[in-house]
Amino acid sequence: MTTKKNYKVVIVMPAYNAEKTLLATYKAIPPHSYDEIVLVDDASHDLTYELAKKLHCHVIKHDKNRGYGGNQKTCYKKALELGADVIVMLHPDNQYDPRLIPNIALPIIEGQADAVMASRFIRDPYDGGPLKGGMPLYKIIANRLLTWLQNSVMHTYFTEFHTGYRAFSRKALESVKWELNSDDFIFDNEIIVQMVMKRIRFKEIPVLTKYFKEASSINFIRSCKYGLGILINCIKYTLHRKKIMRFEQFE
Repeated sequence: MTTKKNYKVVIVMPAYNAEKTLLATYKAIPPHSYDEIVLVDDASHDLTYELAKKLHCHVIKHDKNRGYGGNQKTCYKKALELGADVIVMLHPDNQYDPRLIPNIALPIIEGQADAVMASRFIRDPYDGGPLKGGMPLYKIIANRLLTWLQNSVMHTYFTEFHTGYRAFSRKALESVKWELNSDDFIFDNEIIVQMVMKRIRFKEIPVLTKYFKEASSINFIRSCKYGLGILINCIKYTLHRKKIMRFEQFE
C-alpha cells in the first residue's frame, strides 16, 4: 500500500480452526489497502495452516495452543519486525467486514489517531445494529453493561470496549507492555486499558457484523470468565491510578 506518508500497513490475523472462513475473509480484503499480512495459526485441528500457506501472507504456526491473547502477541511481534507503521487486527472468521480495512487504517495514516476501534454499536440509522446481524441478546446486554462500567471507571466515552476489530499505530503498540497481558481473551481489554492510561488518541468507526455457525465465538462460561476479567481490570486500573497498588503491565 502506498500512501502520501508512506506508511506501511500490516494486517494481522490470529487464527484458530479458521479453515472454513479464511479464504472468504482473505478475498474480501481490498487488495491495495495493505502491504503485508501476518497469519498466526494457534495449533488448529483443521487445515487452517495448510490453506494459509497457499495465500500471499506470512504464516506462523504455534506448536501448541497459546490462547487468543498469546496468538496476538506473536502477531504484533512479527508485524513490528516487518516494520509496520499501522497494524490492523482482522479475525479470519469473516465476522467483521474486511472491506473496512482502508477506513480503519486511515485515521492513523492521517495522523488523527493512534488507535482505531470498529464499533458494532455505532449504528446505521436505517439498520438494526448487532442484533440484526445475529449477535446473541445476552452478549449485547453484557457488552452494554460492561462498556458502561468501564466508561464510568475510566471517564471515557467508548461506544464499545469489546470489539475484536481494531488498528494500532506502531507508536501505540510500542508505548505499552502488552507482552505482560493475559494469553486469554481478556488480552483485548487489557491492551485498551493500557492505552487509555497512556492517553493514546482513539477514534471509533462503525462496523456491521454477522454471526453464523462457522464464526468464532466464546461460549457462555468463557463469556462469564471474560466479564469477571473486566471487573478485575477496573479494580486494577483504579488502584494503579490512585497509586494504592502498582501493576507492572500498566507502568
